[in-house]
Amino acid sequence: VATDATWPPFEIVDEATKEIVGYDIDLFKAIAEKAGFEVEFVNLPFDSVLAGVSTCQYDAAISAITITEERKASMLFSDPYINAGQIVTVQSSNTEINSKDDLVGKTIGVQLATTGEIEAKAIADTTVKPYDSVDLAFLDLQNGQVDAVIADYPTAFGFVQKSPDKLKTVGDVFTDESYGIAVCNTKPELVDMSNTALKALVDEGKLAEFEVVWLSGE
Repeated sequence: VATDATWPPFEIVDEATKEIVGYDIDLFKAIAEKAGFEVEFVNLPFDSVLAGVSTCQYDAAISAITITEERKASMLFSDPYINAGQIVTVQSSNTEINSKDDLVGKTIGVQLATTGEIEAKAIADTTVKPYDSVDLAFLDLQNGQVDAVIADYPTAFGFVQKSPDKLKTVGDVFTDESYGIAVCNTKPELVDMSNTALKALVDEGKLAEFEVVWLSGE
């Protein structure tokens, strides 16, 4: 199972243990346990995650992957497991940018091959600066190398929680997106197994537990 472990709180490498941890990792491990299969995670850049699952180099991928019609053309998806639209993050001292509408003429950091990049490119007269990993975009934002970052709101929230003196989100979530597990298109049985397990986990309240652990900011 491919993942890009630079996307807190969904997947990140624990510096102490060097293990990949996060909401997505706990979720997929629970799905694997329910469905009765073993899972091995492979850490890759996000564009390689998508390419790898679309060519069936990997059985599946979980990496805060938004379900889109374009991606459905080359891979299968599980049922959605979380809603996560895009939001703008700026330096905490910034008073000029208060929403997406204020990004015209600005330099925007995004992660390569994400819906954040697509949304940034749709804004007129902007300079879009893509990064291999989203943490580099947020680091450059802190250092003043970009004016703003567009990213999924749970991820943006995670970075703001880590550096509230340096970063803040502005405006509202401005897209309606759902994450799903991407699956090699020759393995529909894996989608069925994942969906059955996912429904059981929802019914048991496990997703709510994962949200408390990873998304509450506590």
